[in-house]
Amino acid sequence: MGNSTSHLTTKLNRVRGLGAAGHGVGHWWLQRVTAVALVPLSLWFISSLVRLVQTPNVVRVGEWFSSPVNALLMVMLIVALFAHAKLGVQVVIEDYVKSPACKYGLLLANTFICFLFAGICILAILRLHQLDIATSL
Repeated sequence: MGNSTSHLTTKLNRVRGLGAAGHGVGHWWLQRVTAVALVPLSLWFISSLVRLVQTPNVVRVGEWFSSPVNALLMVMLIVALFAHAKLGVQVVIEDYVKSPACKYGLLLANTFICFLFAGICILAILRLHQLDIATSL
């Protein structure tokens, strides 16, 4: 009955050219890696936030952001957070939006919005890291 591998895919997938070699596994792994990275980064951020909220002293907050370790961990948190969010929203769009034009428009908007907000957050972190609040007061 034709090709020996034809029994591995449905007729519709053969017409569409879809098979088992899609991008799903890489997407799945990247989503799991970002989820695992978010656990310690979120715990660090929450514990830092609890300590910072306990003081009304803006100098202490400025000193916290001036630390290279804190700035780096914040950037890592932002990158993992927006990458994970982009992947999650992408899966929802791919699974539930049926219109191709709407689907691709939403996928493009999802990518653009996630990169835009991640970039804005990273620039804000770098700006706060470079400020010298302690000496300007």
